[in-house]
Amino acid sequence: MSTFLITGGAGFIGSHLAEKLLDLDEKVLILDDLSSGSVRNIAHLRSNPKLEFQAGSIFERGLLREMVDAADIIVHLAATVGVLNIIESPVTTIQNNVGGTEAVLQAAAKKRKKVIVASTSEVYGKSNEPVFREDGDLVFGPTSKSRWSYASSKVVDEFLTLAYWKEYRVPTIIVRLFNTIGPRQSGRYGMVVPRFLRQALSGQNLTVFGTGNQSRCFTYVADVVEWLLLLAANDKAVGEVFNLGNPEEVTINELARRIIELTGARVGIDHIPYSQAYEEGFEDMERRVPDITRIRAFTGYSPRYSLDDALRLTRDWFVAEKILEESTAFHYGLGQLGGAPRSVRHDKTSE
Repeated sequence: MSTFLITGGAGFIGSHLAEKLLDLDEKVLILDDLSSGSVRNIAHLRSNPKLEFQAGSIFERGLLREMVDAADIIVHLAATVGVLNIIESPVTTIQNNVGGTEAVLQAAAKKRKKVIVASTSEVYGKSNEPVFREDGDLVFGPTSKSRWSYASSKVVDEFLTLAYWKEYRVPTIIVRLFNTIGPRQSGRYGMVVPRFLRQALSGQNLTVFGTGNQSRCFTYVADVVEWLLLLAANDKAVGEVFNLGNPEEVTINELARRIIELTGARVGIDHIPYSQAYEEGFEDMERRVPDITRIRAFTGYSPRYSLDDALRLTRDWFVAEKILEESTAFHYGLGQLGGAPRSVRHDKTSE
C-alpha cells in the first residue's frame, strides 16, 4: 500500500483521483485551501479511514512538509485555474502557480519523494503545429497580454520541476492536461463544457466566445486518472513530460450543437466577441490537439472514453445536480423562484 498526497484534492480532478485510489485500497492525504475546490466533492469519501483531509494551503510550509513526509507520492494539482481567473487576477495566478509548485518541490526534496506536477496544454501557446508534441517549441504572445501569464507561469513550473530532478534528483514527472471534463467540474472560471451544460439545462442560449471555429480536444477525467496512476507506478517516467489528452478534435460550435442535442434543450447559440467575454485584445489559439505517442508508449493506455461518452456522463451528473438543486429549493419553500436561489445553489462544487 502506498500513501498519496494530492494537493488540490478537493477539486475536480483531485477528487476523482482520490476516489480511484481509495477504491484500490491506497491511503490518500488531501491538502486543499478550498479556494476553488469544495468539501462536497469528497463528501462521499470522508468516512473512509484511509482518507485524511486537511483544509489548508500549500503555502503553510509546516503543514505541507508534514504531509509530504507522510506520503510516498505527491500529485500536485493545486493551482489557479480558468481563463476568467487569469484575466481578473494575474498577480495571484503567477504567485500561486510558481510559488506553490516551488513550495511542493522544496518539501519533496528533503526525502526525494516522487512528485507528479500538473501542467497544461496552454504552454503550447500560439504554436501553429497541427499536433502538439512534448518536445515542440512553445510560442507565446507579448507580456502586455495578461492572457499569457497563466501559460508562462506553468512553463516556469515545468522548468522548476525538471531542475529539481536534474540538480537534486527529486523524481519528478510533468503532465500537460488537455481540457479534462467530467462530473464535479465547475464552469465558474470559464470551462466551456460545464458552462454549456448549465446554460442548456437552464433553458438559456449557449454563449460561444469568438467565432466558434476554434477547435479543442476534450478528455474524460477517468482517462486522466488512469494515466496518473500508471505514471506514478513507472519509474522510467521520471524526468519526462507527457501530454494527457484525447486527440478527438471538435470545434466549439460543434460542441455547442452536440450539447444542445444531448440535453434536448430548445435553445440557440449566441456568439460573444472575445473583447466582451474577457478583455480587449484577448488572443486565443485556433487548434489545440495533443500527440499522445509518448504517454501510450510509457503506459500502454489510450483513451477509452469518446467525446460523446464524456459528454453523456457529464450531462447525467449535471442533470442529477440540477434535480438536487431544485428539490433543495422546494424544501426551503423557494420553488416559486424558478430554481434554487444563490444562497442554496451548488456552483462551488469543483475545479
